Amino acid sequence: MCRHAAWLGAARPLTSLIHEPEHGLLKQSYAPRRQRQGLINADGYGMGWYDQARAEPVRYRRTVPMWADANLSALAQVARSTCLLAAVRSATVGMPIEESATAPFTDRGWLLSHNGRVTRDALRGLAGDLADRAESACDAAWLAAAVFLRGRAGAALGEALAEVVAAAGEKDPAARLNLLACDGASIAATVWGDTLFHRRLDDGVLVASEPLDDLPGWQAVPERSLLTVTGDAVSVQPI
Repeated sequence: MCRHAAWLGAARPLTSLIHEPEHGLLKQSYAPRRQRQGLINADGYGMGWYDQARAEPVRYRRTVPMWADANLSALAQVARSTCLLAAVRSATVGMPIEESATAPFTDRGWLLSHNGRVTRDALRGLAGDLADRAESACDAAWLAAAVFLRGRAGAALGEALAEVVAAAGEKDPAARLNLLACDGASIAATVWGDTLFHRRLDDGVLVASEPLDDLPGWQAVPERSLLTVTGDAVSVQPI
């Protein structure tokens, strides 16, 4: 499994998801509190953010544990945006450990992270050329490619996530399909096999696999649900 987190609201640095909270992603990389599969997330990490000077999001990924990157602290302090996404990885057994297999995956203006596992056979019917379109041979990259194809066909962010998760979950009942995605103006996330929480603040909304701190206001998203965040509006609906 993995851990991921996102922010939508007033501009803030990536360190607000990683280092500043007591249980931010750095702490979750070696001591997650609610992770259902695996003990640590040491198979790499990645983060993405939006800059007005670029049409597409900026992305930074490594295959080292988050705690082993001496450059991360300074970068996370200056990487600042109104929309942020970061993830730490615990690779599925048999999946490659490489930057191309590390979230976030991206297509045009979308960023996507996967927390879980799914057989690639369950994804083959979602599109005929996933192996060619996916950035890596790992299951998460195939999921991302399937979501991105639906986005290119006109589906909204949440709609694309829900369609892929429902179809993959039907074919692989043991799949864990927690997806977290953003497009610079909204966040969408699915709960399918692991935990997800959100917390509304005065200047935006946090979404995370598990609470980043012990402050009040964190709300669990029910199993098999789609969470969408637009501006300061939060909605949850069943998948």
